[in-house]
Amino acid sequence: MNNRRTFLHSTLGLGAAWLASARAFGQAGQRASASHPLRHFLSGPVFNVPVVTTDIGDLPYTMDGNTKVFHLVAEPIKRQIHPTKTIDLWGFNGSAPGPTIQVHQGDHIRIIFDNHLPESTSMHWHGFEDTIANDGMPGISQTTTKPGGRFVYEFDIHQSGTYFYHSHMAMQEMAGLLGAVIMHPKDPYQPHCDKDFLIHLQEYAVLPNNTVPNTMNMEYNWLLLNGKAGPANTPLIVKLGDRVRIRFVNMGMDHHPMHLHGHTFYTTGTEGGRIQESAWWPGNTVLVGVGQARDVEFVANNPGDWMLHCHLPHHMMNQMSSVAGKMTRTAGIPASTDMDTAMGMPQGNAGAPTGDEYGPALGHGLGGVGNDSNTATTNGPFSPQMATQAMPGMDMSDMHGEIAKNAGRVPNFPQDAYMEGPMMAMDRAVERPENYGLRSGWSGYMQGMMTFVRVLPPDKYNEVIRRMKTANRPHDPYASILERA
Repeated sequence: MNNRRTFLHSTLGLGAAWLASARAFGQAGQRASASHPLRHFLSGPVFNVPVVTTDIGDLPYTMDGNTKVFHLVAEPIKRQIHPTKTIDLWGFNGSAPGPTIQVHQGDHIRIIFDNHLPESTSMHWHGFEDTIANDGMPGISQTTTKPGGRFVYEFDIHQSGTYFYHSHMAMQEMAGLLGAVIMHPKDPYQPHCDKDFLIHLQEYAVLPNNTVPNTMNMEYNWLLLNGKAGPANTPLIVKLGDRVRIRFVNMGMDHHPMHLHGHTFYTTGTEGGRIQESAWWPGNTVLVGVGQARDVEFVANNPGDWMLHCHLPHHMMNQMSSVAGKMTRTAGIPASTDMDTAMGMPQGNAGAPTGDEYGPALGHGLGGVGNDSNTATTNGPFSPQMATQAMPGMDMSDMHGEIAKNAGRVPNFPQDAYMEGPMMAMDRAVERPENYGLRSGWSGYMQGMMTFVRVLPPDKYNEVIRRMKTANRPHDPYASILERA
């Protein structure tokens, strides 16, 4: 009876809020229609939906009486961030970012942290309101956890929202030591969301011939969502009519204006928790600052494969822009001096490893992607043959019509990250059930911090879900959605 009374009271409260919102829209000369996001306030069951962190997944736990026990291990890992690039990172439990920790308001949790790194570290629990002994600030709230050491953190969860964990050694964060914590509310948020996703925003500076990020750099050539650069990241799969929440977490060096095509969303939460309904604001781009989380919600009422990406232009590419133009006009790679030094492979005497004479500063210097010794790029006759010779494996046969005949005489040409035209399509290299039905060649236009929100009609949604189930992938981040489908 009490549950029924609580449900009716909540429903009446929501109805009053909806009517008040509708009047406000009417006063502004607008009308709340069936397609407006407010429509979803009064529909569907209300429960906490497990959050899906694509390409990463969750950290499992065991029970010790009434305590949820998580084992978190910091360790060196290798991470394939793109079909053409595997890099050396520091992460948690084999992943960078680390697996997502999901708990509920009222839980008592214990996190057993083991340090398998070659240096000391400590774990900070970003946004947690708890005792100073569990804050993880080295030298302030605890001594550092030395290599091979262990530290046990314990929390009573009384908050709800999107939070994170990360090393409190600054450069270690830039090597991949971060993850998310979802605190589900005791009383589920309303309106109910059918799908709930989390996306980490990251960047790395890695030379073409290297595998180790320069954590001191201020310019980045690999921009990632959940540890993968487009087109390697997994799209978000939703059914037409679903109400969707996306939680963005930014623990990098840049702010990211995250933009969604085809829909208007409401910003409903921050790293401080849920925003009260009257303060939600609409948009299609939300700025996620460093150290911040932003939760957005929308009704997926517009079918299609919609782009979701950072709107900073440099963050929509896997950059090779400092050398690509020259490579399409002369044989070899004439940026700076010879090919080896231009690509970051110094020859002869060691000299000063951070000096300009070693070619583009990306990955060496403390800022910038070029340097003083780079020779100027001038316009000249475009040569697909020279481009192919300079960049073996790049097929430029499909570029007919992409370039005007007089392109070589036009100032500012070229302006593409790899060459004059789309980057290499690699649909097969990134094939997965979630990509089924995408337009052929789609991957040639997907780079950096770019992915899809695929809003699928029921028949297409069911087919993609069927293929995802058939794949039977171990520890599938989509497992909670597949179980309900």
